[in-house]
Amino acid sequence: MSSEKIYQMRFAKVYPLLVAKAERKGRTKEEVDRVICWLTGYTPAQIEEAAAGTVSYGRFFEDAPCMNPNRVKITGSVCGVRVETVEDPFMRDVRYLDKLVDELAKGKAVERILPG
Repeated sequence: MSSEKIYQMRFAKVYPLLVAKAERKGRTKEEVDRVICWLTGYTPAQIEEAAAGTVSYGRFFEDAPCMNPNRVKITGSVCGVRVETVEDPFMRDVRYLDKLVDELAKGKAVERILPG
């Protein structure tokens, strides 16, 4: 899927998929929100508002209150793609979030997932 299509997808469509992925592995929506908050600077209430609205996935990242500067410490692969090598800044941030949720779904504690 092209980055343009992902950019235009509604956050309301992507967010439940992230939560479902974590919940299938016994994790909680609150834990998913915690990693999203860490990455983007949004509050849980702002995430809920975005999930109930029409904001695009791209706009969700563009309007993030404060993208965490430590996100560049996230490394590893998601769907065979090394997150640290993704050149497009938007797609790299999307992959960072995917990687955080993947690690959460693997059973790692939130404190161990989020880099310093």
